[in-house]
Amino acid sequence: MQKAITFGLIITIAILTLVSAAVHLLTESWWFETVGLGTVFWQRIAWQVSIWLATFAIYSVFLGLNYWLALRLTGDRRFRFLESSEFEPYTHKIANYLIAIVIFLTSLSVANLSAVSWELFPRFINTTEFKRLDPIYQKDLGFYIFRLPLLDNVENWWLTLLIAGLVLSILVYVFKGILRFDWQWKNLVIEQQWQKLITKPIKVHLSLLLAAIALDIAVDFWLERYELLYSSQGVVWGADYTDTHARLFAFWVMIFASILLGIWLIAATWSNSLLRPVYGIGVYVLILIAVNGTYPVLQQRFIVEPNELAKETPYIKHNIEFTRQAYDLEKINNQNYQLASLANANANVLSENKATIDNIRLWDDRPLLSTYRQLQEIRFYYRFNDVDVDRYSLNGDYRQVMLSAREFDYTQVPSSAKTWVNQRLKYTHGYGLVMNPVNEVTADGLPVLFVKNIPPISQTDLKIQEPRIYYGELTQDYVYTGMDTFEFDYPRGDENAFIKYDGLGGVPLGNWWRRLAYAYEQGSLKILISNYFTPNSRIHYYRQISERVRHAAPFLKYDNDPYLVVVDGRLKWIIDAYTTSDRYPYAEAVAHEQKTELITDQQTNYIRNPVKVVVDAKDGTMQFYVVDENEPVLATYRKIFPQLFKSTASIPPEIQAHFRYPQDLFEIQAKMYLSYHVEDPQVFYNREDDWRFATELDGDQQQQVEPDYLIMKLPGEKSEEFVLILPFTPVNRDNMIAWMAARSDGANYGKLNVYEFPKQELVYGPFQIEARIDQAPEIAEQITLWSQRGSKVIRGDILVIPIDGSLLYVQPLYLSAEQGELPELTRVIVAYDTEIVMTPSLEQSLAGIFDQIPPGLTDSNLPAIDSASGESALKIYQQAQQALQKGDWVNYGRYQQQLQDILRELD
Repeated sequence: MQKAITFGLIITIAILTLVSAAVHLLTESWWFETVGLGTVFWQRIAWQVSIWLATFAIYSVFLGLNYWLALRLTGDRRFRFLESSEFEPYTHKIANYLIAIVIFLTSLSVANLSAVSWELFPRFINTTEFKRLDPIYQKDLGFYIFRLPLLDNVENWWLTLLIAGLVLSILVYVFKGILRFDWQWKNLVIEQQWQKLITKPIKVHLSLLLAAIALDIAVDFWLERYELLYSSQGVVWGADYTDTHARLFAFWVMIFASILLGIWLIAATWSNSLLRPVYGIGVYVLILIAVNGTYPVLQQRFIVEPNELAKETPYIKHNIEFTRQAYDLEKINNQNYQLASLANANANVLSENKATIDNIRLWDDRPLLSTYRQLQEIRFYYRFNDVDVDRYSLNGDYRQVMLSAREFDYTQVPSSAKTWVNQRLKYTHGYGLVMNPVNEVTADGLPVLFVKNIPPISQTDLKIQEPRIYYGELTQDYVYTGMDTFEFDYPRGDENAFIKYDGLGGVPLGNWWRRLAYAYEQGSLKILISNYFTPNSRIHYYRQISERVRHAAPFLKYDNDPYLVVVDGRLKWIIDAYTTSDRYPYAEAVAHEQKTELITDQQTNYIRNPVKVVVDAKDGTMQFYVVDENEPVLATYRKIFPQLFKSTASIPPEIQAHFRYPQDLFEIQAKMYLSYHVEDPQVFYNREDDWRFATELDGDQQQQVEPDYLIMKLPGEKSEEFVLILPFTPVNRDNMIAWMAARSDGANYGKLNVYEFPKQELVYGPFQIEARIDQAPEIAEQITLWSQRGSKVIRGDILVIPIDGSLLYVQPLYLSAEQGELPELTRVIVAYDTEIVMTPSLEQSLAGIFDQIPPGLTDSNLPAIDSASGESALKIYQQAQQALQKGDWVNYGRYQQQLQDILRELD
């Protein structure tokens, strides 16, 4: 009876496991079919299943044969591990059960691990050449990116199989008393009759397994030669002098030694001596220690270290060249930024750079997000997750804006309202967005909102026709639409607006079988017994957009910051996708010296951004657009999944207009450029010219400056464009040494510029500007006064803007109550050359910098001059002030020049 119960329990568990796997496979196939990626799904499944079955079968058969052979060779002996116990009569059956379980679990574990690495096989088959050779073995880099990983994997797979077979066989011989452990002396001893017990067939069995392992180790050493190109033990990343002159030699010696050991072990099977295999293994270990361990150390210490620079120079060159290739630093346009004389600087600088000045960003992400939440979340269940930066043509002007999606946060719903109907059927989507220009402020110090409220009201020609957000950054739960009840749409006065979903997203639940499958998958019977379901019902899951795209294409890496765009009245998300590798020869890993928590793992040493993923906020449809047709890793994936990616030519212009250079990639490239802007091996070796990211104040703490998006005219360019900027300083110093910009518009998309400043001149870095601000008595006094009145002063990011041969520094100041979350833009600090001005607005601060007339000058405090000239000067000044208020920098500059001429004449 007990046996029957146990057997029934095992069968039940097995059936439930198979049913769960089958149901999950079925629902996954429906999801992929719904999003138009059915062929991608079945290709992945075909590879995974084939690899799993092949691995499970080979391991099971091989281990089973070794067990069967060990039993045959010891047929005259019994298992001894249950001697003198009540289970002794069942010892053989128990051993068979235990070994069967061990074989099954081992095969299952290795098969599962092999299936996880399924993409190594199609990548191997569909290799794309990089058309670049490594400097040591002269192999195309495609071999290292696509072929070598599979070869390493297969070698480890085979070695695991052989070791598992050897361990299983030894266990049988141990438990049958052929071999035993003397625990008192802790030595493996052979019984007194070992000559009779260990027969020649047993010795042949174990020797052949050991010989196969030795030959596999020879293959491992052959593959290890290529691993030298990723070595991090030398002065730089990649193979160095010791690697190529000592370790490479040692690997060849060990290859031949491993082959000879395998031959020796096979030959020893014809001898009656059991010590010959031991002698062979002993000699092999001595060679391993001497050649692979001691010899490279001696060469490094006595040959390389006394002449390190001379010996390592060729390898430093390799490291610099290939690291710059791996992070696409070769495309950086490096140029000198010549500082012009400031003697004649005046308001004409502003008029000549009007578009740049008009788009100077006054709002930082954190204070603006707090302001959004206070002013525009409308109800407690809405949430703004983060703030995105983008640019639009609004009313004919090219404007930089900040915006955020108003998503539904179910965690904010009161507990009493958290019912199944509300969670799954009613509260299904967020609604609309808020948008403001980066440089406009109300009289109360709050952002001027271009798009606001529910339903969205637009102050520009940008119209929001479909504001509903079913797929976003906070949409963690699955929901149902097309039900026999209305969904909550948005609050409307004392009542609510309701709607029924009319989009294309979600998996149809039109028949009972699908509902049954999802009831089992979700672990909920409500989907079967609820009367709300109709033939048009759909289930929406994987709604969190980052999770969604990863589920569709897990072989790509994705940016940490999806951003919202408005295209043809619809809300869409854009996510940058990356191809990466940890197998680029001689390239330093991104996290080797430059610690990062970005999109890469610790060993990544190659990255590109060839794909932009566009996700519709209502339907959840995904479009994988290719923006770099020549990237080799993507080219391989396009061979594997030709239906997944859409060509560059198919990208709609209205979507392409919102592509921007990704901040994560920019920051990684900037981190590597800190050292790898140097191309001279000796300078690189001495670390004479290493840079670091500029720093600024965050409260009382010094923090690293983050990249900022701006619309500005780059030095030497004719028009303004959307760029991502970042300043650099030398290591251990705060003066600015260079400034990097990534371009995002039109044909210039993806170009990187670095502007280096003269090393013989002092160029203030952001932290030095912070210090100068703190040393300005009027500014410091005002900040201290605010802080003593129960308010909190928030210092915004310092923007460093090259303008007409000089640098303009802009820092906004925000003021909020100690307990409040509504920061107001209170002051704008502008620094230019030796001048620092703080006023309530950017316009006044700029006027104070470039205008010798105090910003508050009126007719009551004009200097004494003759009446005719005074009336003329006052009239021109008033006209200038009117132009200033309108942001008309052209006329403002002209009036200021006229006023300056009058004053000079009177003087």
